[in-house]
Amino acid sequence: MLWVLRRIGISVALAWLVATIVFMTLHMVPGDPAELLLSTGGTMPDPATVAELRERLGLERPLLNQYGAFLMGLARGDLGVSLIDEYPVLDEIALRLPRTLELILAGTLIAVAVALPAGTYAALHRGGLFDRIASGVAALLLAVPVFVVGTLLVLVLAQMLRVMPAGGYVPFAEDPPRHLTLLALPAIAIAKGLSAVLFRMTRASVLDSLSRDYVRTARAKGLTARRVLVRHVVRNALTPVLTVLGLHMGTLLGGTVLVEYVFNWPGLSTPLLRAVEARDYPMVVGIVLTISGLFLLINLIMDLLYAALDPRVRAS
Repeated sequence: MLWVLRRIGISVALAWLVATIVFMTLHMVPGDPAELLLSTGGTMPDPATVAELRERLGLERPLLNQYGAFLMGLARGDLGVSLIDEYPVLDEIALRLPRTLELILAGTLIAVAVALPAGTYAALHRGGLFDRIASGVAALLLAVPVFVVGTLLVLVLAQMLRVMPAGGYVPFAEDPPRHLTLLALPAIAIAKGLSAVLFRMTRASVLDSLSRDYVRTARAKGLTARRVLVRHVVRNALTPVLTVLGLHMGTLLGGTVLVEYVFNWPGLSTPLLRAVEARDYPMVVGIVLTISGLFLLINLIMDLLYAALDPRVRAS
């Protein structure tokens, strides 16, 4: 329990550090932040408009007071309102975040379902035909950018073969089959890089476990090959795989921006791109903090799973 509380405390401290860095970034930029937000095409904004924005953002107050108000707002879940349409940032994130998380979860499930069995089989048949082909495919998937894979999926499956829709979104409650059909291609595009990484890590971990003394001892005791594989090889091989999975699930939060754009999936990418173009500071900060918080949460969950699989971690 003490180890769990310590890990939670570290995650909370990291979340505070990220929020502080994001806050200070605005104030470290040379010049008036309000003028930078309102400047377009090199033209100077109207002084009255700048003064109004400074008041709305609280920039006229001392820096320490601004920082305190910023942290208090985060504690209350208040991320401010969009400068574009006066819409609450939290409401926009609450609307679109589940769609992005659904895409990430679907891509992760596909990657795990493909990579873990394939990596284990390749390790058990090291040097065989399947091992060589699968390793080559994994290397190719790592080399090809995600937007290229997404574009090829649209070109081949949607435009040429016409077996899948090119993109779009329909709520699950409105039309479940259509929703899952539209989810399939972007989820596959998301899964391509993660599946390649997990395949290589699973293969290496299983090969390492197979060479351990406890596996040879289990075989010497007369245990069946299936029992040795499940209880001694795979279980011990999963700990480094979980670590890699947690790290890459966090990076998927950033990789979904391109995938959502290619497949017109209305997740966090649309308001983020629009906010960056319009210099909508509250929206950009809100989405960045949300993605950072999710990254920390995913890594905390993976740490807890890691400790559940390997009791030695809790003793460290």
